[in-house]
Amino acid sequence: MPRAFTPKVITANALIEGDVIYLTANDDWTRDLARAEILTDEAHAELRLIEASQRHHEAVGVYLADVAKGDKGPEPTHFREDFRRTGPSNYAHGKQEERV
Repeated sequence: MPRAFTPKVITANALIEGDVIYLTANDDWTRDLARAEILTDEAHAELRLIEASQRHHEAVGVYLADVAKGDKGPEPTHFREDFRRTGPSNYAHGKQEERV
């Protein structure tokens, strides 16, 4: 039996900066997971993924990531995605500085 489709967001890395980015409902890329479009329909998610994957001049490594609906927007359900959204872990800079 196929696994049920769970909510997802489209994520990638910004082509120039390498930052983790997420696709919004307005077709913009954002670095804020809370602003990402939550995709709950599998067919729609696949279509959005195809569209996002064609934007080679903006993003690389485009894929669907599992999320859960949270009070402030999507929340990652896998540790990898939680780690990606906080940025590099070698020292406090960028996204880590903003959380302090």
